[in-house]
Amino acid sequence: MPRKDEGVRRRMVKNRKVPKAVILRLTKYFTWSQEQLEDGEEWISSQDLAEQLSINGATIRRDLTHLDVQGVTNKGYNTKALRDVLDAFLGADRNWKVVVVGAGNLGRALTLHGDLARQGFRICAILDTDGRKIGAMIGHLAVRHLDELPDIVAKENVFVGVIAVPSEAAQSVADMMVVSGIRGIFNLSLKHLIVPEWVQISDGRLVAGMLELAYAVKEHLPEG
Repeated sequence: MPRKDEGVRRRMVKNRKVPKAVILRLTKYFTWSQEQLEDGEEWISSQDLAEQLSINGATIRRDLTHLDVQGVTNKGYNTKALRDVLDAFLGADRNWKVVVVGAGNLGRALTLHGDLARQGFRICAILDTDGRKIGAMIGHLAVRHLDELPDIVAKENVFVGVIAVPSEAAQSVADMMVVSGIRGIFNLSLKHLIVPEWVQISDGRLVAGMLELAYAVKEHLPEG
């Protein structure tokens, strides 16, 4: 369910399509502005963001033009105002219920990840097909059978699902999520998933990220 102040805050955001690369940077601005707010910082500047996040200051100022937030000369941006408008823009001002499919190491780690709830994501169920895992407790949740997915999605009004199963099972799980009414899937498997255009996919890209890191490290190693 949306928070009670959502309508006000969502009107702060301009209705325009924003490039994916900008979205990725905005998530970093959101996390850092939230940390600064918790530390009691009333103002932050684009230069502060640039130094902390190693992003060009001009790029940051250009990114923030996608939002209805105004800076103040010689002060920068009010930390709470910036955090709030990023919160609304990214959808973190909603309390998103999430189902996780896969009670292995990845699924368990994600379910126990404390920062998810802090960012507006509440895992309401973790499911699996392994009879040895059904009923086991992960945090405050008992692992439930995957067959219960449609009922959970309908009852809990869930729109977001996480796939944390082996690649060979990922597409069938995605199909089941789609039929159940899930609108966004965070894919932690290596499988390229095929879903209808109205379902959004975000790939965890663990292996791809490690390969990108390996390449970057390799390029900066001394020769010989």
